[in-house]
Amino acid sequence: MSNKDMLIALSIVVLWGVNFVVIAWGLEGMPPLLMGGLRFLLVASIGSLFFKRPDIPFVWWVAYAIPISFLQFAFLFSAMKFGMPAGLASLALQSQALFTLLFAFLILKEAIKGYQLLAIIVAISGLSLIAFSHDTTTMTAIGFGLTMAGAASWAMGNICNRTISNRGYKANVNLIIWSAWVPPIPFFICSLWFEGPEIIIDSLVSFSWQSMASLIYLAVFATILGYGSWSYLLSRYPTSQVAPLSLGVPIVGLTSASLLLNESVSAIQWMGAFLVLTGLLMNTFGSRFKRKIAIEAQ
Repeated sequence: MSNKDMLIALSIVVLWGVNFVVIAWGLEGMPPLLMGGLRFLLVASIGSLFFKRPDIPFVWWVAYAIPISFLQFAFLFSAMKFGMPAGLASLALQSQALFTLLFAFLILKEAIKGYQLLAIIVAISGLSLIAFSHDTTTMTAIGFGLTMAGAASWAMGNICNRTISNRGYKANVNLIIWSAWVPPIPFFICSLWFEGPEIIIDSLVSFSWQSMASLIYLAVFATILGYGSWSYLLSRYPTSQVAPLSLGVPIVGLTSASLLLNESVSAIQWMGAFLVLTGLLMNTFGSRFKRKIAIEAQ
């Protein structure tokens, strides 16, 4: 990877890691479901000017957008509103990789290899430590549960992405941008139903520069610029070289939340974070390590 592309990769990791701090700031002035709807409306409005409309039937736009855009962020934003710290959210959400393995096994009938099963066990052990740490000063049970629901929704979106690719379509950044026209509808309906018209009106009337800056960051920098740059890297390098870079996101997330939000993580939660990252590393590099052992044994 060239120096320029490595800088782009590191910039993406920072953008996505700090993203969780920005979400926390945005939630100070907006309810979570309203913020989600405004975020994706902004993504669609701006992104559609720069990315071509994907040559994919609209039904697949909906099938992709509902789990990965609407459900994932409805759960994540609500989780952070109800007591999930930004730093731990950036880590726990990465469990989507484990849910993806499970759903691929159950839905697509893909086999789970031995090292992947071990990775799942290690990561679940870490998540269990975080969930049952009894550190009520920084995390609530409902916040953790909603984050896990968000991770599972992301995984379902991954399965839909794979299905779209298997049907011969290109499920790339163009789909991410144009399918963003779909989630504002369920977001605004749910916001009206659960958050109520009074809270929505109050949020819009008292709309602050902090709220606007948060939405611009989430839409333009984290989504359009982030995924656009990620798609650029995937077009130039093997997926196996690019994908592991996302493991740096929770490291940036935990660090930025500590520095910018003064969040603290207990010793048990740090131990759980270490196990989760270990499991993710095992899942990412397990096949490569297995091949290396096989070659050396010959």
